[in-house]
Formats: sequence, C-alpha cells, structure tokens
Amino acid sequence: MTLSSSSRAPLAFSSFWMAGFEGADHIDVHGDPLDLVAITGHASQFSGDYARAAALGLTTIRESVGWRICAPTHSSNLNFSRMDRAADAALEQGVQVLWSLMHYGMPSDVKVTDDAFARRFADFAGAAARRLTTLMGGGGIYNPINEIGFLAWALATRNILGSDCSEGDGYVVKRTLVQAALQGRLAILAEDPHARFIHVEPLIHVVPPAADADLSLSRAAADFRGYQWQVWDMLSGRMAPDLGGSPEAIDWIGVNHYHDSQWEIGSGTRLDWHTNDARRRPFSELLQEAWRRYQLPIVIAETSHVGEGRALWLNDIAGQTEMAMHFGVTVEGICLYPAVDRPDWNNQAHWHRSGLWDAVAAGQDETSPPSPEARRLATDYAAALRHWQARFKD
Repeated sequence: MTLSSSSRAPLAFSSFWMAGFEGADHIDVHGDPLDLVAITGHASQFSGDYARAAALGLTTIRESVGWRICAPTHSSNLNFSRMDRAADAALEQGVQVLWSLMHYGMPSDVKVTDDAFARRFADFAGAAARRLTTLMGGGGIYNPINEIGFLAWALATRNILGSDCSEGDGYVVKRTLVQAALQGRLAILAEDPHARFIHVEPLIHVVPPAADADLSLSRAAADFRGYQWQVWDMLSGRMAPDLGGSPEAIDWIGVNHYHDSQWEIGSGTRLDWHTNDARRRPFSELLQEAWRRYQLPIVIAETSHVGEGRALWLNDIAGQTEMAMHFGVTVEGICLYPAVDRPDWNNQAHWHRSGLWDAVAAGQDETSPPSPEARRLATDYAAALRHWQARFKD
C-alpha cells in the first residue's frame, strides 16, 4: 500500500522523512558539560550536514538551540551565534527546521527547583524566537523543552544526568518544566504569532517480571506506563490546570521510541527487540493508543538502532507506522535520530553507530578513533530509507 498525500492530511512539513541532529547539552554524571552538537562535528558543518540530508530527501530537520549553549554561565548573557549559523545554513540549503530550545541543559545560574525557573526560560524562549523570526520569518515550529518526562525522571534519579534534585522530586520537577514550556510558548507567540508547537516525549511500554505473580508489580507497571501521558495531559490542560495548559498548546504529539523503550518494572531489564521478546508491544499499538487519547497528529520525532540493526529497525518502525496509519492514526513525519552518529553521553570514547551517517576516521580502519568531521553513509540504512520513502509519498 502506498500512502500518498491523498490518504492523509496535508503536510505542514517540507518532508515526511526528517533528519534529527543530536543536541543533548546537559551536565553528565561525571559533572562534565556535554555539547553533542559540537562533539559530533555538526556545529562546524551545518551547511554540509543539511545538504547531505536534503540530497536524500530529508528536507525537514530537527535542530537544538540549547539554553545552556547560548548562556553557559548566566541566563542573561545570551549568545545566539551558533543558532544564527544553523539558520543561515538552513536558508542556504532550503531546509525547514524544527527548533528544540532546551535539550536538557540550563545555564549554571539556573536551577529547575528555583521559583523563577519558568519565567527565566520564557525570557530565553522569547529572545530565541525574536532572533529566529528576524532571520527566517514567522511561522516557526518549536519544541520548547525536549522530553520533559524523561528529563524530570533523570534529574530526580540522578543516574543519567548530573543534578541537585532529590529522589522523589520527579513529579514536582515535571510540573515546573511543563509550566516553563507553557510560558515559553506564550513568549514565542508574542514574537511569532504564527508559531506552532510540537511537544516531544518518549512512547514506552512497561511490564511486570515474567516469573513474578505479585499483583502489586503489575499495578506498578501499569502506573508507570500511565506516567508517560502526564506531560501531554498537563500541557493540554487535562491535568494540573493551574499550570495554564490548554488544547491549543499542542499542535503535534512528538513521540520517541527506541529498542530499549520497553522494559521490566523493578529490574529495568529491557524487552529485547532483536530476540523478539514476546512481552514487547507492537509499535503500531502504541501509536494507536496515543492517537485515541489525544486525537492530534503525531510525529515520530526520534527513532534509530545501532550497527547492523539500523536498517532492520527502520523496516520494523516504518511497517508498524504504516499499519497504524491504515487504522486511522494521523502520522505526519518520521525523524531519523540521530542523522549523524553520536558517542555515549557518559563515555565519549564509545560511538553508537546509530546514525544515517557514521563519524569515521578518514582513510583509517574501524579501530581508529572517529573523526566528527568525516561522514560515511550507512548504505543499508539509506537503502531502507529509500524503500520507505517510495511508500510514504510526500
């Protein structure tokens, strides 16, 4: 079945298939500041990376501005020079950009536990939108804060991101981040009245241990699955209406899904995709659940696998997306993320081999350290992409 433009709503995006560039910029568990846009070499070659993406038909790009990158030490000292270069490159190459304003990191003088956090983020969001509107015109698409639910969990547990939060602060932090995203949205609209908003969260599945008959663990797994809806519920005003959410706050539901997005409660054991763990839930069912809940167009904002599994994973995700669309789910885009390979957040010597392009040491063998400036297309992954591009017509 070829899904042509006549079988779904008109696209707001330049291309159905998108390229996303890793932009995490948090403080890692070692206390070191990360800048994946720089580490992957993307910051030094926006134009080249966009041109390579566009040549493969990926003319919609996910890009991270980075609050911490723009103001590493003080939230009032904003430097948008990197964002300016990305915007200039996008205009030069004729690509559309979906801008994430906060990709985990924040200025060192800001804490998510501060009462003024939301206002200070809104000040930044407004300034970024003012600059982007000047450079690129109005009608921008923004993801104010990337993966609020994941970020709240990571800050509260402190086992992935560096944090001064306490165990159990997750829900409070989630509320604060949602409030900041909502105030940031208003600040953006004040600068760009035609701006639209995608809010990106992980789409997950959690199960009780296979050999455990404890009903409390079954309830705990169900509760945890339910937590994935809290951010979108708050943003849309279904939950915690005191934060100011409303249905108009969300134009697209952005969902992220990877091979490790399904796991066992308690142990954290992943339900392995490559071994076809029977407890895994098909991605098409997860998409249908999100669609039934919100009745809003969906963008698969992040998905990829590693090494030789990349093409097989894309075939699975695309096939499951096609099935969900057959059952009436409106999906308006799939973003290959990362477009360019990335290293592990807490071990920069280990590169995942998860990109459409690998970062390679030019002229050297596979055991050499990668050179972020060098790009090598993963040909089997690209072949799978071309196959599905022919089925999902823009």
